[in-house]
Amino acid sequence: MGDYDNREREEVFSKKVRAGKRTYFFDVKATRSNDYYITITESKKRLEDGVFIKHKIFLYKEDFEKFIEGLNGTMEYIKDHQEVVEKRYEFSDSPETAKASADEDFSFDI
Repeated sequence: MGDYDNREREEVFSKKVRAGKRTYFFDVKATRSNDYYITITESKKRLEDGVFIKHKIFLYKEDFEKFIEGLNGTMEYIKDHQEVVEKRYEFSDSPETAKASADEDFSFDI
């Protein structure tokens, strides 16, 4: 029971962002020595079985500046080289609609 209590105490702040079919969680957590760090979690529901797939990264404060530089540089490259169009998704209980939307997500011109 002690480990559970420690995990609950370590979360300091949380922000949930829904973006299309994905949900992102930005969490500020504290180590035992009260040093803050960020976890970024991407969560997406797998259509075939309804299981949520999660990917997580840990970002420590000594890396914030380099991370932001890299992220900003990458976003600027995309903005400079390709029109960014925000895609709005409509969710449906219909498997045909869900499958069509899923296929759109993974189409590439090679």
